[in-house]
Amino acid sequence: MVSSSSFSKANIDEDKWVEGMRKSIVEHDDEQMGKIPVCIFTVPKVLLDTNPSCYIPQQVALGPYHHWRPEVYDMQRFKLAAARRTQRYMNVSFERIVEIMKKHDEVRIRGCYHKFLDMSGDALMWMMAVDMAFLLEFLLVYSMKQEGRSLARVASEMSHLVDAAGKKLSHVAILRDLVMVENQIPLFLIKTMMEHQHRETHNKSPGEKLKSMLMGLYHELSPFHEQELADVRIDDCDHILDFLYHMTVPNNKELHTYDAIEIEYDHQGIMEEAHDGAQEESFAKHTNLPKMVWIFMKILSKLKAGMVWIFEKMVWIFKKIILLRPVALVTKFPWKIISSLPILKNMKEPIEQMLEHFRGEEGEEKPKDESGEPKSPTMEEITIPSVTEMAEAGFLFSPVNGGISDISFDVKTCTLYLPVVELDVNTEVYLRNLVAYEACVAAGPLVMARYTELMNGIIDTEEDAKYLRERGIVVNHLKSDKEVADLWNGMSKSVKLTKVVKMDKVVTDVNKMYGQAWRVKSAKYLKTYVFASWKILTLLAALFMLFLTTVQAFCSVYSCARVFHQLPEITGSEGAE
Repeated sequence: MVSSSSFSKANIDEDKWVEGMRKSIVEHDDEQMGKIPVCIFTVPKVLLDTNPSCYIPQQVALGPYHHWRPEVYDMQRFKLAAARRTQRYMNVSFERIVEIMKKHDEVRIRGCYHKFLDMSGDALMWMMAVDMAFLLEFLLVYSMKQEGRSLARVASEMSHLVDAAGKKLSHVAILRDLVMVENQIPLFLIKTMMEHQHRETHNKSPGEKLKSMLMGLYHELSPFHEQELADVRIDDCDHILDFLYHMTVPNNKELHTYDAIEIEYDHQGIMEEAHDGAQEESFAKHTNLPKMVWIFMKILSKLKAGMVWIFEKMVWIFKKIILLRPVALVTKFPWKIISSLPILKNMKEPIEQMLEHFRGEEGEEKPKDESGEPKSPTMEEITIPSVTEMAEAGFLFSPVNGGISDISFDVKTCTLYLPVVELDVNTEVYLRNLVAYEACVAAGPLVMARYTELMNGIIDTEEDAKYLRERGIVVNHLKSDKEVADLWNGMSKSVKLTKVVKMDKVVTDVNKMYGQAWRVKSAKYLKTYVFASWKILTLLAALFMLFLTTVQAFCSVYSCARVFHQLPEITGSEGAE
């Protein structure tokens, strides 16, 4: 008999567990803890399941979330070596730094993390101090780059890990781990350690030195080529990823967004106001045949008078034949009798399908989920044409050396302006973790998520990626254009959807102009009135052939000319002539 997992033990020392609970309740001040905002989160499961390797550290763990994982604990020897080297530049002992942190910062550190940290204060402080020493030594490379200097020598213990050029695989792996949501260390702790280091000859403050490091890191990781960088204060940032997010994502003023507008998944899709073209399609679904006849008659009305005269003559002859007694008798037969006739028996199914078509799309089943409810649209269904579709419709694409706030669409020239994005092996991890972090902390619109949705919407295939690469919008350092398309198409999940006014206006304008393009209009008419109505057209052709066969059989028995002369004139026929 299998016992409930809720009561199972996982090698837990009950005495230590009770002592931990006692300290947590007795020694920690709830009032003080409540004032500390949580800033280091766990990745939402809906995002984690899409690509775990982009969210779980593979080389080095920073902080308590992944510290004990065997895959990354092997780096502990290199962390300790970095701590020993850091101690040489401290004006106090490393042990004293740990004591200061425990006395003044333990509660604040625990409050920063979303998960309960089930470890003693000593273990937590030593862990954070050693991890910070390793992190500062790694960031020193980017501080040198930012200041235009080069790192003369890397410590022998770290030489195979840290590379001044940033090309070694281990260096790239550490770089990716640094930006992961669950692998962050509070910046105030790093500043505390830097304050106890000896001042260098250039006499920079710890805050200035730290910002120089992070700016170098940002230039290494950011896929955008902004000409004007945001002025982000270190004191306003909680950790490295928070700094990178504020450097990458424009503020609400730049995006003309002041209030959060959240929407849920519903049957109307993501871009409700961008369905001008879709509405044009919907009115024809219930009455395709009358609309098709109306278009046909409109074309005929513009033909030469001779063609109109011929058409009217054909209508007049058709009316006379309809009034013949044999034809009138056939039209009065019940449907069951007519459908059982040898010739018409094969036409029963198309006629029934035509009648169903006239009743609309009610019989068409919508895709349903496991519970039987209609499926809500996913993010892949964002309403915007792909790059190749827009290019075929005459749209132009122009690169912009800027960021997300520089996305725009010129209606007069039909030009979509997109920021240049440089893609390499780090980009996917960088973007995914920015999106995940934004989902955890953003009170306003999810700007980064909306940008990835936009790129996911316009890039469907490697042809789309190739077109943007040839226009200079995508700078591809990956293996192929297919990898570029897979990168954007893989980021198709989000915790929630929001509206970003500026980007949504671009999408709306693109959809509107795309729906007005003559190529798109002609394709829609062909799809709606010809290809979608092929069964009806086939039925009409069969009925017309049957009518001609009837006329031919009739004329082979009777003299058609003699019969027509004997028929009474139809009132109003002269007017028609």
